[in-house]
Amino acid sequence: MTRREVESVEDRIREHLRRDDLDSAVELLRALSPGDALDLLDRSEPRMAPMLFRLLDKTTAVQVFAAMETGQQSDLVRQLQDGQVQDLFAELRVSGQARLLDEMPATVARKMLAGLDAEARGEVGRLLGYPADSVGRRLRMAPVRLREDWTVAVALENLRDHGGREQAAIVSVPVVSPQARLTGVVDVSVLVTQPLDARVSEIMREPVSAVATEDAEEVARLCADRRLWTVPVTDSEGRLIGVFTVADALEVLDEESTEDAARAGGVEPLGRPYLATSVLALMRSRITWLLVLAIGATLTVQVLGVFEDTLEEMVVLSLFIPLIIGTGGNTGNQAATTVTRALALDDVRPRDAPRVMFRELRVGMALGGCIGLLGLVLAGLVFSWPVGLVIGATLFTVCAFAATVGGLMPLAARTIGADPAVFSNPFISTLVDALGLVVYFFIAQAVLGI
Repeated sequence: MTRREVESVEDRIREHLRRDDLDSAVELLRALSPGDALDLLDRSEPRMAPMLFRLLDKTTAVQVFAAMETGQQSDLVRQLQDGQVQDLFAELRVSGQARLLDEMPATVARKMLAGLDAEARGEVGRLLGYPADSVGRRLRMAPVRLREDWTVAVALENLRDHGGREQAAIVSVPVVSPQARLTGVVDVSVLVTQPLDARVSEIMREPVSAVATEDAEEVARLCADRRLWTVPVTDSEGRLIGVFTVADALEVLDEESTEDAARAGGVEPLGRPYLATSVLALMRSRITWLLVLAIGATLTVQVLGVFEDTLEEMVVLSLFIPLIIGTGGNTGNQAATTVTRALALDDVRPRDAPRVMFRELRVGMALGGCIGLLGLVLAGLVFSWPVGLVIGATLFTVCAFAATVGGLMPLAARTIGADPAVFSNPFISTLVDALGLVVYFFIAQAVLGI
């Protein structure tokens, strides 16, 4: 169904609900595929989403719930009956269960765990023992694992018997020793072409693996860079505990990209679709950084207060303050965004700080030269050449300084273990605004003698 058709169905469902024609609304809703139903819920107001979800048939509801973002699942769980919640929770993958429990209050989490059997509780508990951002929280139980001492015939039989519903998605299979330690990986395409009496140890290859405590984003980058369908995940002693798939990697990278984009703009990530987020939650996601920036902006006010006499002597200087602040902030943000992205792709590392500083200094000087020359000519023609010289020199200096600071801030954040996106645009704009004005007024005093 096309997006326009889904929107038409959405309008009709809302109209039926307004008329209390529940049967017609249910008929339309249950005709939607799980993907279209999820799209409908994503676009629904927070108060309406639980109502629509309850109207779905059980099979579709399970698929829709599993595909939801964790924050959206958490919102829904708080408004559903215990029995329905337990059924939905039991259908999630173990990693999905662990992530949802993190979002829930302790009393609700304990109740949801209590509804699982002992084996399932043990698997969830093991994943919850790993750090929140680790690949251990994201792994899937390996549907098939081969022993290195098996023959190809035994391996193929095991693959048929235990591949289950994920059989079509199995591209490579981990190989373990009798002690369950990861020793290799066998591609299914290779396995099916070998003699039936060949040993798995003879055809397996060296595995590219990860330890469960490693950062999920780093493993996702590894998966993407090496073009791997699966990455076996082991415990600290090398025993296989699960696999991390390319689908998991895409999900992690999408979440990290969304989080970085949000924090670069001075907001917290929502964790749920925009239209499904309450107004209060939207406000909370923005208020913290607005307060931080408002406090930081007092630096700019203080600078203007210090140079108040200079402004009174030559009022024309005040006309260019927005230009100086805007140019410096934009230049710093451009550099920070570029370096933050390079950090995420592992193109640069904190130890590359001197090289990044030198490169961004040269880029900033080149940009400042172009913009400063334009400012000199325009301000000189409109006002006077001394004023033009002040504007040109300031733009050159501010661009060079802003690009250098913008390039180094994400590296400094990574060094101290902070999120580079948090250290980028909001803080850089505040810092460059204040120091840019200091540079502006000092140059004005030196050139104009005021």
